[in-house]
Order: sequence, then structure tokens, then C-alpha cells
Amino acid sequence: MASFIIRRLIASIFVLFAATFLMYMLVSFSGDPLQDLRESSAPNKAELIEARTKLLNLDVPPPLRYFLWLGALFRGDFGVSIQNQSVNALLGNAITATLTLVTTATVVAIVLGITVGIVSALRQYTGFDYGVTLLSFLFFSLPIFWVAVLLKQYGAIQLNNWLGDPVISVPVIIGLSVLAGLIWMSLIGGRWRRRLIVFGVSAVATGAVLAFLSATEWFADPSIGIVVYAFLAVGVAVGVTAISAGLRNRKALYASLIVAAVGIALYTPMMNYILNGMTMWVFLLLAVGAVVVSGAIGWFMGAPDRAPVVRTTAITGFLVAAFIALDKYMSYWQAYANSSRVRGRPIATVGSSTPGLGGNFWVQGIDLFTHLLLPTIAIILISFASYTRYSRASLLEVMNQDYIRTARAKGLTQRTVVVRHAFRNALIPITTIIAFDVGAIIGGAVVTETVFGWTGMGRLFVDALDVGDPNPVMAFFVVTGTLAVLFNLIADLVYAALDPRIKVG
Repeated sequence: MASFIIRRLIASIFVLFAATFLMYMLVSFSGDPLQDLRESSAPNKAELIEARTKLLNLDVPPPLRYFLWLGALFRGDFGVSIQNQSVNALLGNAITATLTLVTTATVVAIVLGITVGIVSALRQYTGFDYGVTLLSFLFFSLPIFWVAVLLKQYGAIQLNNWLGDPVISVPVIIGLSVLAGLIWMSLIGGRWRRRLIVFGVSAVATGAVLAFLSATEWFADPSIGIVVYAFLAVGVAVGVTAISAGLRNRKALYASLIVAAVGIALYTPMMNYILNGMTMWVFLLLAVGAVVVSGAIGWFMGAPDRAPVVRTTAITGFLVAAFIALDKYMSYWQAYANSSRVRGRPIATVGSSTPGLGGNFWVQGIDLFTHLLLPTIAIILISFASYTRYSRASLLEVMNQDYIRTARAKGLTQRTVVVRHAFRNALIPITTIIAFDVGAIIGGAVVTETVFGWTGMGRLFVDALDVGDPNPVMAFFVVTGTLAVLFNLIADLVYAALDPRIKVG
């Protein structure tokens, strides 16, 4: 494997050299960095042109200028822009903004798309499958700038107006209850009597919950509380066990329930004492600690087959801890929404943060969330379609293979067949798609960044290209090209981990 990685890296270096040379030539001959000065009426225009020419080495032919740029790159210097700004500083700010915006949306889109695609494949030719197919093609065909504008109008302006008096009307409650009933009915499946029972129970439960939230004005001051948290923790323990190890694995179920009990016991001290005065590093340390402690519980209870038990308890511990953190964030929602900088309109439409907000770790986290909400949804809606269709098609192809029929003939449960045998091989094409998307991820969503006022990699590239500024364009190209090559190498290694028949060599 080491020789394979070394060969790939050496080949990738030569590819990047050739690609950067070609890109540098295209940028140099396609734009004029002096155009704005040539059209200027400044009395010292000649001096300004001479200064910029020396600054960017424009008196050197482009092929030779490339090697000057390459030599500076080896020293970690991307040069300066036409405004004499450090490209390293511009690139650092752009990468931070883009990673904050796009990475969250992409991870959620991948998880949600793969999950919905798998469920759609398992419910092939049902109402749920047809509905997911319709929504996927609808989202895929929508222009993202139009989606972004609609989200600003109805996801921010109208929603902020509603949050001033968060009462859910009766027609909305009825509509959402019927929609929830239809979704659960199509998910559960079965005979019509069973479907009607599921529809009725889920619709009534949804209506009751919405009516309660509306009557208590929960959305004005949201919280989870110890009672609801206890139900959520137990539900997470049972649900994760059912998917990860199966409810027949009693050791995994009991270990997960113990993790849930530990979370319930720690709820009050965490909310009232431990989570006060939080910082990012302490927050990350607590998250890692929750996973490690939960995995340790699974290790002690899972002998002799520890792997599925440890996996189940680690996931359960992470989710149980996440609900405590979510409740802590909720406890500061009202203070954030009523602050002098936000003034009762918490869902942001522009920018990545509220200027001059201040506040503690939790308030800053809420501010980041409210600014990420709309652009993240816009990117998810567009990316969700492709991941859903690819995962559905991939799983359907795998489920028709001979080894899947053999696994069923051996008497294995449907969960074991899907999770342990089909799911891993179905991920191989998805891994390829994700690796190819990395360049687009880091490149940024140019339209989304423009609509929502984010200055990221996409905006850096477009703005520099418009004025013929070569150094920011090349910085963008080097970062995206390097990451694309790196993640394609990682994809090759993941292939071997997913399918033992694939040998890296």
C-alpha cells in the first residue's frame, strides 16, 4: 500500500505542475491586470501602471513569470493581489468562510441523501419511493439562486414575522398532521389496514404535539427538559441498536440503555454547572469523552463479540450528549433573539455573523447557526437529489446480486443482509461521487455565497477572474486541485476497506 500511495502522489505532483502551468497561461492571456489603470484618468496613471507592473512582474513573459510564481509557492507564498493585498490572508479568510458554509451542508446532504436513498430502494415502487423520486428531480432542476431568494423571503422574513407571535393555525396543524401521516404510512408499508392505523396514529400524534407547542409558545422560548430528554435518550438507544446491531443482540441493547441512563443522570449537572463557562476546546473534549466513555461501556459489556456493541454504544453516547448540548443552546435562544443587535429577528439573511453581538460560547453558536441555516438548506436541497438517486440505484443493483440471495437463503435477517452485506458495497459508487465533489465543496457555492453575502472561495475566484488578477485565481486552483487529488487517493483506499476483493497495489 505504501508503494501505491507514493506512486500516486508522485504522479499527482506532475499532474498538478502541468495543470497549474496551463491555468497560469490561460489566466495571463485572458485578462489584463492593468485594464482599470489604463482606463483611469488619474494624473499619476503612468506611475501607478509602472508600480503594478513591478509588483506582479508583468514585464516578464508569462511562461517565465509562472516559474517565478512557482518558486514563491514553494516558500509558501501565493503572492499579492493587484490591490497589493496578501493572497495568503485573502485565501485564509475565504477558506474559513467556505468550509463553515459548505462543509456542514455537504455532510448533512450526504447523510440525508444516502439514508433516504436506501429507504427508497428498500421501499421500491411504493408511494414513498415515487414521492422521493419526484422531490429529487424537482430539487435537482431548481436553480439555486431562485431557491436562495425564496428562502430569504419565506425562511427568514416571513419566519421572523411569525416568531414574534409563534401560534400555529388550525389549518396548518391539520395539513402537517396529514402530511406526517402519509409519510409514516408509506415508510411502514404493509396491508391497507396496517397503513391506515399508522396514518391515524402518526397524524393524531403530530397534531397533538403541534397544538401543544403552539399553546405553550414553545418556539419563542424552546427547551427539551428532563422528561422529554429521557424519552429521547431511551428512543435513541433502542433505535441505534436496532440499526447497528439488531435488537436480538441483548448485550448491545443493554449497553446502549446504560449509556442512555448515564446521560439522563448527568442531564441536570451538565445543564446547570458543567456546561457553564464553555469554550470550544472544552466542548470538543467533552464530545470526545462522551464517545470514549460510551465505547468503554460497550467494551466491558460486549465480550466476546465486542465490535458491534462498541459501535452501537459509541453512536448512542454521541447522540445522547448532542441532545444535552442542543438543550443548552435552546436555553439561550430567547436571550439571543431579544438582544439589541438581533432585535427579535433571529433568522439572518446576509453575512456569517451579527456585528458587535458579543455573548458567551452558546450565544455565539446560536448566531452561527442562524446565519448558516438558509444557505445550508439551499445547498442541501440541490445536493440531496444526486446523492439520493445514486444511493438508491447503487443499493438496488447490489440487492440483486447472487451473494445477497445467498445471505437471505441462509436465514439472515433483513437488517443483517442490508446493513452488513449490501450497504458496504453500495457505498463504493457513492464514494466516487463524494470524492469528485470535493473540488466543488472547497470551490464554494458561488451563487449561494453571492445571495447570502458570504465571501468565500467561489467569490474570491470570480472576483479575481473578472479583473484578471492571476495570483488569487492560482491560489484557488492550487487549493481545489490539491484537495481533489488527495480525496481521490483517499477514495481508492476506501474502496479496499469497503470491498476486500479490491486490492490496493
